[in-house]
Amino acid sequence: MLNEIRGLNEECGVFAVWGHEEAAQLTYYGLHALQHRGQEGAGIVTSDGRKLHGEKGLGLIAEVFHENDFSRLSGTNSIGHVRYATQGGGGYENVQPLLFKSQTGDLALAHNGNLVNAFLLKRQLEAQGSILQTTSDTEVLAHLIKRGGALPLKDRIKQALSMVKGAYSFVILTEDALYVALDPKGLRPLSIGRLGESYIFSSETCAFDVMGAEYVREVKPGELITVSQSGFQSEKFSVPIKRTLCSMEYVYLSRPDSNLDGINVHSARKQMGMKLAEEAPIEADVVTGVPDSSISAAIGYAERAGLPYELGLIKNRYVGRTFIQPSQELREQGVKMKLSAVRGIVDGKRVVMVDDSIVRGTTSRRIVRMLKEAGAKEVHVRIASPPIAHPCYYGIDTSNKSELIAATLSVDEMRDAIGADSLTFLSPSGLSEAIGNDDGSFLHGQCMACFTGNYPTEVYEESAHPYEKV
Repeated sequence: MLNEIRGLNEECGVFAVWGHEEAAQLTYYGLHALQHRGQEGAGIVTSDGRKLHGEKGLGLIAEVFHENDFSRLSGTNSIGHVRYATQGGGGYENVQPLLFKSQTGDLALAHNGNLVNAFLLKRQLEAQGSILQTTSDTEVLAHLIKRGGALPLKDRIKQALSMVKGAYSFVILTEDALYVALDPKGLRPLSIGRLGESYIFSSETCAFDVMGAEYVREVKPGELITVSQSGFQSEKFSVPIKRTLCSMEYVYLSRPDSNLDGINVHSARKQMGMKLAEEAPIEADVVTGVPDSSISAAIGYAERAGLPYELGLIKNRYVGRTFIQPSQELREQGVKMKLSAVRGIVDGKRVVMVDDSIVRGTTSRRIVRMLKEAGAKEVHVRIASPPIAHPCYYGIDTSNKSELIAATLSVDEMRDAIGADSLTFLSPSGLSEAIGNDDGSFLHGQCMACFTGNYPTEVYEESAHPYEKV
């Protein structure tokens, strides 16, 4: 569903190209494919081998860039970024890629994730005389790189990466090289592709399909890749650690046509729905999913439960992001501008409503009420993930535990709060099994900290009050 009516804000998306005559144009199309990961701003920086050129702005990628912009984005190498803003983190200065110019060489970088020690590092940098220009934790890495002294740039990048903690995928562009890095836990997704002789890097594989690029492999946890005129080089900047890819990438964040660590997102979501039907059967007449990220799970639930799947909820795709709601009454009705119940499908029916998650509960309450106003006799809510009861410090906008309904209410209390006839969540073990391969094996571990409270990295007290998450 749209950001305005969901409790979760998407993470950002990064994209990079090395060695293509239309690098900026390819990056534009790549970012367009990643638009679901952030709609607040977008930017592209290119390199022509001598100088970096950048363009960025607030809004959707198609609003930020126009045809004449690409004449200023010359070069065969580029990086790009789409972002969302958390509270207090908006503004043009935070739009990425961040571009830094100096007498020793220019540098641009873009980042998906969140550095849990950014607050501490910023305090140290400011004490040492650094003047920070943004509220984004991405800027921290640039300052650490520049403070690496006389070491070669690659060594300074490795040294800086060893100092930051948390979740990150970085793409870094200089006049003559592209650097790509993934955090030691592999919390963020990042893939490598090829288009002819060119290298492509993307937060999700769906962007490769847009331009006909061939998927090569995932960037490995703790891996630093350098692409330059000398070719493609890979090395470790951290000791190998078992991967814990964010499970919410499968549940909600990624596009269903993307593959993450070899697992198709749609297939994983469908398996979540099937597991949910096994764990929480109910006598009903019809199954419907909340558009768009819950459709796959709803199909899986219906298939396993032997019930018909119907489009009981329709999303209006033509509602502007800046739709003005001048009164509280209109704000309460605003969800109906973006989502409608299909009376002919739900009237007089016992409806199973499948959704991917419940964060604050306000949207779920409105949708349940909408279905009942359309004539649904019963509404049974089935959530294709466990309750989100713990803050995420790795790039999802749920860093305040007080905003999470599952942190303070029991499942029965949540059921009453949203007005459902029944409410059941998928178990953590069911989610793990759904994300695994068809044969039951696992390619990786998953980060389930928002469900279990078991964080895969250190979490500092200041992490509860982060700067901009990207």
